[in-house]
Amino acid sequence: MQLIFATHNPNKLQEVQQMMPSSIKLLSLEDVQLFDEIPETAATIKENAILKTDYIKTRFDLPVFADDTGLIVPALAGDPGVRSARYAGEHKNSQNNMDLLLSNLEGKENRSAYFLTVISLYLNGKQHVFEGRCDGEILQHRQGEKGFGYDPIFRPKGFDKSFAQMDMDQKSEISHRGMALKKLINYLNGIKID
Repeated sequence: MQLIFATHNPNKLQEVQQMMPSSIKLLSLEDVQLFDEIPETAATIKENAILKTDYIKTRFDLPVFADDTGLIVPALAGDPGVRSARYAGEHKNSQNNMDLLLSNLEGKENRSAYFLTVISLYLNGKQHVFEGRCDGEILQHRQGEKGFGYDPIFRPKGFDKSFAQMDMDQKSEISHRGMALKKLINYLNGIKID
């Protein structure tokens, strides 16, 4: 089965492909020659994921899924939330995003946070939604060189290291994206593909 994964992010593509069963071949947006910047203008993470699949499904006659992820920090009224990738500006710079988040958390005792991933799947004329959440806290400083996005400053609950200090297998096992993907994969494994 071929499935378009609506992303331009090679790190995300690699992380997701590693979790997929061998019977599913992921096609990136580059693979299908779509280089558009898909609008992410919705007010919620779920709506953004659906917006992306809707954008792709009108252009290709293949099953497609998209994800959207946000980092929610209660002490900052839920920011960066739906604007996580663009927290420090439209250029989507992870280092600047982390700098701004750490700066905005200075002096705050509550450093709890959670990642929320929503995956939207469009398959056989129907939309399906899968969610994953990972609770943790924002560290005082960056730790680790692996991963991407906010990984160096996010430590999942029950662990003594950041996502950026974990190898991909360990991170995928406990991460928000990993949990949402497991639900997607379980769904795909349970249906018959014509």
